[in-house]
Amino acid sequence: MIIGIDANEANSSNRVGIGRFALELLRQFYLLRKEKSFRNIKFYLYLKEQPGSDLPEASNGWQYLVFGPKLFWTQLALPWQLYSQKVPLDVFFSTSHYGPRFSPVATVVSVMDLSFLYFPETFLKRDLWQLKNWTNYSVKKAAKVITISQASKADIMKAYGIRNEKIEVIYPGIDADLFNDRQETAEKTRLRLKYGLDSDYLLYIGTLQPRKNLKKLFKALELTVKTKKDLKLVITGKKGWLYQDLFEKREAKKLKGKLIFTGFVPDSDLPSLYRQAKALVLPSLYEGFGIPAVEAMACGIPVAVSDISSLPEIVGGAALLFDPYDAAQISQAINSACYNEKVRQRLIASGKKRAAFFSWQKSGWRLLDTLIKTAYA
Repeated sequence: MIIGIDANEANSSNRVGIGRFALELLRQFYLLRKEKSFRNIKFYLYLKEQPGSDLPEASNGWQYLVFGPKLFWTQLALPWQLYSQKVPLDVFFSTSHYGPRFSPVATVVSVMDLSFLYFPETFLKRDLWQLKNWTNYSVKKAAKVITISQASKADIMKAYGIRNEKIEVIYPGIDADLFNDRQETAEKTRLRLKYGLDSDYLLYIGTLQPRKNLKKLFKALELTVKTKKDLKLVITGKKGWLYQDLFEKREAKKLKGKLIFTGFVPDSDLPSLYRQAKALVLPSLYEGFGIPAVEAMACGIPVAVSDISSLPEIVGGAALLFDPYDAAQISQAINSACYNEKVRQRLIASGKKRAAFFSWQKSGWRLLDTLIKTAYA
């Protein structure tokens, strides 16, 4: 069997969300192909650029094909390659929700969430047009759609009129060797110096964009620091759409000196950043999954999240829930997660158990099984 994969999402720098999902699944495929039951499977990985050092090395049964033109790659270059190559595929998998415009074999596409339909005002017009149109044809033409939560599955079924059995939910995992509650004094000191962490802090991790609801979080922080004056908010994530006015809040009188923007943080720094935080808060208005919540629970800190979208499903009762539109509720959750010791210990214990449920090995096996079944359908 030969499985073709659009690996472009995994072949990028500063990966978040779908990029991390894609890379981890490719790594699992690379390991799984060595098992006896999968040794007859070969993988062709299609790219616009040469594979980066993070991708598994090319080897027997693991081949990279790099070609262009880059413009409209999934519309033109990829279909041409699939139809013209001498060795035909058995199934094609796209790590993004853009499948090939035309394909000689069954395709499987990944759709993390439909934020572009729920919050269109947060996207550039050009990007929004592409997201709407290319996702629409990709999902409807696909033999199977992969998504990352039951909440996202329900959204996809509603938006595109797709039957239940066409969509497979495969949860992302976490690296348990990286994200755990082991404290290291030297690492703690290094991180505090690097990011200027001079007091207790609440942690937010995610792209800076409107649907992440940071303005409401800032309002909640204003309420919290009236009594907890030493608490700061560390905001970790790369700049997204319409982020500029968030930085102005740093100089606002009520929050002056209370906000620390770290920018994108490498994976090597993340575990210690989690472990030193009083708690993680995710006030998002919409999430396909919310992997920082799982990583934080694995690192042994309390978690508080919005009570909408996929987040209640993912935390599974191991976190505090709040109405993301209510700053007072968010502030109350922050106070409980950071300063109520009885609540903290309960959340830490239940969070570790919940985090253990998510495994990249499990995710990779389920996805590979889905691709094999789709090829033989």
